Amino acid sequence: MSESNHSAITVPSLADDLGRLFADAGYELYLVGGPVRDAILRRGVHDLDFTTDARPEDTLRILSDACSTTWTTGAEFGTIGGLFRGEQVEVTTFRADAYDGVTRNPVVAFGDNITDDLKRRDFTINAMAVSVPGHEFADPHGGIADLARRTIRTPSSPETSFHDDPLRMLRAARFASQLDFEIEPDTLAAMEDLAPELSRITAERVRDEFTKLMATPDPVKGLRVLVDSGLADRFLPELGALRMEIDEHAQHKDVYEHSLQVLRNSIAMEESGPDVLLRIAALLHDIGKPATKDVLSNGNVTFHHHDVVGAKMTRKRMRALKFSKAETETVAHLIYLHLRFYGYGQAGWTDSAVRRYVSDAGSDLDRLHLLVRSDVTTRNRRKANRLKADYDSFEQRIAQIKEQEDLAAVRPDLDGNAIMEILGVGPGPTVGKAWKFLKELRLEEGPLPRDEAIERLKAWAKDEGLVG
Repeated sequence: MSESNHSAITVPSLADDLGRLFADAGYELYLVGGPVRDAILRRGVHDLDFTTDARPEDTLRILSDACSTTWTTGAEFGTIGGLFRGEQVEVTTFRADAYDGVTRNPVVAFGDNITDDLKRRDFTINAMAVSVPGHEFADPHGGIADLARRTIRTPSSPETSFHDDPLRMLRAARFASQLDFEIEPDTLAAMEDLAPELSRITAERVRDEFTKLMATPDPVKGLRVLVDSGLADRFLPELGALRMEIDEHAQHKDVYEHSLQVLRNSIAMEESGPDVLLRIAALLHDIGKPATKDVLSNGNVTFHHHDVVGAKMTRKRMRALKFSKAETETVAHLIYLHLRFYGYGQAGWTDSAVRRYVSDAGSDLDRLHLLVRSDVTTRNRRKANRLKADYDSFEQRIAQIKEQEDLAAVRPDLDGNAIMEILGVGPGPTVGKAWKFLKELRLEEGPLPRDEAIERLKAWAKDEGLVG
């Protein structure tokens, strides 16, 4: 084991203070994993992770005396958490696990030394530790050398590591994006060979790892790893399916590369941190194209209704990955609407069409603006500039109408109670039909004076045979 006082690592004083409490109780404590890696890389260190030779019940006793609150949700795996001087810390007993070879669940076994504990971790760059308060550096698997080489590699053989826990293959792709590292060739080859093992992982765990990847600075790098290795085919096959053949008679844009560029464009437009739902919508906005591709007699290629088909496919895939209903509907809604704008510049839109666009987008309007703008990837600068100018004009048009009307809450000029009073009806389908009529009228003509709205409602009801 490589041990030394490593000058590159700045250990938070809080970690040393916690280490002294464990030392006073007769136990070892190490800062381990991501916090050590990030400290070496001079990145921000948060959510401190520790490992110790103390058993969970002893860890809980020490933390209970020192922390404002503690939690034991991971106690069966040896992990006790606490809030120590305002910082979240988690302390896990040394592990020497075996895996059952069927699920990803370890057969929990506690270890008695740091070397065995580090061997069971996912990657060498996460298999480094620093003792506290002594600051002895433990790096038995060459993690710091791999950091210098910007390489992702497993401490044990990749076959053993990934068979033990197939989720680590997705984590490799995520770290490639998060750190802008390369995956070591043997590790990458094992990911390709063992991709079918991912079926052992629950949809929720896959979803969480995919979400973390999509929140990284450059998810495209990790997504390419997932597609090229075949891992994406196990949980997001629609992404690889975008790599449609482009032949000399049926030219069309490379949909896969276009989708990755739209994702990068959307990231470049973010102003306040990662918007994972917008990023997923950008990535998947064209997944309906393979299913709707048609080659015309003149050689042109069409993808009619790929927005509708894509929204349906997205909804099905996100449900399978156990995304929440709200998250699923947001992404599917954006994909459904992402083509609505096109044609505005040439044909011009009425005020009613602008109102309808805003009303249909609802709370997703700001994201829709960004998605539509991100979808421009043409290398034809004249066309790109025209589309940008068209959308600039469109947003200005929305702003102008918003000054006159409350487009964020377009509602009929008469509410349900007024409808019942005017038509002399009680609650029921008639009220719903009348409300829908008035909503369409509001979208088409904007707000009406109350007297005019009443007259229009009465005339509609008469035409419908709802009143005498």
